[in-house]
Amino acid sequence: MADRTETAERAERFRALHTPGAPLLMPNAWDIGSAALFATLGFEAIATTSGGFAATRGRLDGALTKDEVLTHAGELAGAVEIPVSADLENCFADDPEGVAATITAAVAAGLAGGSVEDFTGHRDAPLYDLAHAAERVRAAAEASHAGPTDFVLTARAENYLHGRQDLADTIARLQAYQEAGADVLFAPAVVDPDDLRQVLASVDIPVSVLVLPGAPTVGELGALGVSRISVGGAVAVAAYGAAINAVTELRDKGTTGYFDLAAVARPVIGEAFSR
Repeated sequence: MADRTETAERAERFRALHTPGAPLLMPNAWDIGSAALFATLGFEAIATTSGGFAATRGRLDGALTKDEVLTHAGELAGAVEIPVSADLENCFADDPEGVAATITAAVAAGLAGGSVEDFTGHRDAPLYDLAHAAERVRAAAEASHAGPTDFVLTARAENYLHGRQDLADTIARLQAYQEAGADVLFAPAVVDPDDLRQVLASVDIPVSVLVLPGAPTVGELGALGVSRISVGGAVAVAAYGAAINAVTELRDKGTTGYFDLAAVARPVIGEAFSR
């Protein structure tokens, strides 16, 4: 784990990487090996992925405990020299006090940043009421900025991930989270350029975008004024897809075309894992 001075320096560096128009490309690592690979490939910061990490334990997204997630995120932060931002889901608490406790623990784990989302975890009532959601962000922000580490807090509006494609409500939530002290705003699955223009025009702090099929390119997102781009759990799932293709090819065809991908990975693995 990085010491307090190093953690504070990484958080400061992470904050400075959020530049509208020149988005930070932040891949999501799911284990120490993928974190090391991304750092070796020259990425300036990485994030964790709750779904990708859950898959390494044979579980689905949302099935891990707070302690498991914080331990994992701290391990990744200790394994690389670049800033790591943690996917902290809903901070494993409904109440603001519990949210603040999770953020405090994330800072102590050596993380440069992390997120708090407004998804309740209950499919029948998926989103916290706006006023309560904003109070949760306010508590997270106070914990993020309380000590020598100026932890970069990302506040997430989860409407579009949970069947509520209501742009007006999403913007209202993002504005409330900005007012509550968040450092970065994130509305996963909002990728339509016109929608993003409205989001970006409505707030004054950096906005992160999750790239999905059909989303604008990195260059187009930069031209819109986006400050950060992440991939969520998609790269982790793609890695599992490559494994599925490899073993089914061997079983069904008796061939080994997967060695082409292995040849791509082997030299990078050799460099990353020998450091």
